[in-house]
Amino acid sequence: MEPVTLITGGSSGIGAATARVLLKQGHRVAITGRDADRLAALATSTGAGERLLTITGDASDESHVAAAVRQVVGLWDRLDTVIANAGFSLPGTLEDHDPAAMRAMVLTNILGPALLVRETLPHLRKSKGRIVIIGSVAGTRNTPGNLYSVTKWAAHALAENVRLLVAKDHVSVTVVAPGVVDTPFWDERGGSPAAAPTLTAEQVAEAILFAVNQPEGVDINNLVIRPTGQVS
Repeated sequence: MEPVTLITGGSSGIGAATARVLLKQGHRVAITGRDADRLAALATSTGAGERLLTITGDASDESHVAAAVRQVVGLWDRLDTVIANAGFSLPGTLEDHDPAAMRAMVLTNILGPALLVRETLPHLRKSKGRIVIIGSVAGTRNTPGNLYSVTKWAAHALAENVRLLVAKDHVSVTVVAPGVVDTPFWDERGGSPAAAPTLTAEQVAEAILFAVNQPEGVDINNLVIRPTGQVS
């Protein structure tokens, strides 16, 4: 039976690259995103047909998350891996941020992964599956006024919280913490740092695949991946 993976924020960047490598490996993959056109474009480009399910929705909305999980399990009758990838950042510091944008970022980056875990745990316990939460190097170190960093510290804490909750059920939990990655993520921040070394989304996807492909009984908990030359 082909394994089933659900990825939030899967229409571009790390999420899309991960969907591609999992499809290539033989997974059936469901991806969520807020932009139906981008989801449709990805589906066309993969040529995966019925092995790829696209679902339009907001990863921070409990009704959307619950509906997505119902749709995946209703279609494929199982769930083996979930990847909490949806997230975004804001330019500047918390002194500059619009409060409404701050709220949206906190809900997407922290509440979103928690909702995904909440809705998928019953199915992952059955499959003895895997949870991957996309963190960040920003979740391991502080910079002045960086609220995005705060959300990623919380995402890392959530991963360990969940690991403690589900270890007895043989559900694996991994946080993958990339450094600077060349993805549309930086569009929201006015572009990636000038002349900074960067990873590709495909390189991060390979790290995620490494965690997902561990044999039964092996639980990779933390993967930090930086481009060679990134100091911070």
